[in-house]
Amino acid sequence: MARQACRKSPERLSARRKEQQALKAINPAHVQAELDQLRGEPVYVHLETTNGAYASHREKGTLSAGAFIRNVQLTFEIGKIAGNGPYRIGLETDIGWLYAEGLTDWEKDEENRLLFAGHDHEGRLAAALELSRSPFPK
Repeated sequence: MARQACRKSPERLSARRKEQQALKAINPAHVQAELDQLRGEPVYVHLETTNGAYASHREKGTLSAGAFIRNVQLTFEIGKIAGNGPYRIGLETDIGWLYAEGLTDWEKDEENRLLFAGHDHEGRLAAALELSRSPFPK
């Protein structure tokens, strides 16, 4: 019974597949142009990394690790995308940096938010970086 509770529901798997289909492979030139448009403006950030909530249950000795931050506002002076895929995005502020790596896909959604995701070879989300001029829903 407990084992079944850990499985993903068909609805969640279907939602993940739809999300991945909406995203497209990162084109560094297009992404850089979008980052340049946000430079100097206050933006809200969502940054998330995960190796999966059940990583340590799947393989003994594996550390389950992740980070989550949502609706932190910052203004960046320099925004850069680097790498040959998976990609890295760094945002330099007046007092430091925000950095995300392992990014593979992106989209600019209907609300003009920049949504970046890093998916592993099995299609699982490993990293997400989202930038918006308005707060994200809680």
